[in-house]
Amino acid sequence: MPKIIDIKGPIITNDDKWIYDWFGIASCCPADIRSQLEDAADDSVQVVINSSGGDIFAASEIYDMLAKSKATIKVIFAASAASYIACACSSEIVPTGMLMIHNVSSYAAGDYNDMAHESEVLLKASKAVATAYRLKTGMTEDELIGLMDDETWLTADEAVEKGFIDKVAEYSNRSKEVKLAASLNGLIPDTIVKQMRNEKAQLTAKIDLLKRKEVENE
Repeated sequence: MPKIIDIKGPIITNDDKWIYDWFGIASCCPADIRSQLEDAADDSVQVVINSSGGDIFAASEIYDMLAKSKATIKVIFAASAASYIACACSSEIVPTGMLMIHNVSSYAAGDYNDMAHESEVLLKASKAVATAYRLKTGMTEDELIGLMDDETWLTADEAVEKGFIDKVAEYSNRSKEVKLAASLNGLIPDTIVKQMRNEKAQLTAKIDLLKRKEVENE
């Protein structure tokens, strides 16, 4: 049996992982994948994706690690950033699975110059993501950007037909077929993440202050 590595829940940065763990929310960061790939050594590895996406830079790091590995990928649900991780190596999708691709999004504030600049950055980011799709499918950048503009949802058969996934998984016992149990829960809002970071920093500062006072009183 191959070693199973799960990519479940939002794809996040290493620095934010503790926040999701604290709330008990399933998530995946590059460090999670790196440590498990290292532990697997020469064993066969299967990566199971059930994720609605997340941070594109964290996803790019995961994509790079898997592309260099000998892992195979099984897709239950892969949307947004998770969808191009699914393009990293040989893959299959469960019959009830789905894949979704769309443009990169972000938050911005400022005047019209700032908005124009952010729009340019987002288009370049979307083209960077489309590169993973292009390498996997052989489609042109324009074709892929068109699909991303439309926020395209693909069934298992459609994902294979367009080349995003290599094949639809088959089961010897159909009664045990994997069922789709996807969640569209998104990332924790940035405001909460920032608040948690600030509270952690304040708590750390208080602990350091108490430690210094204890040393002074000795």
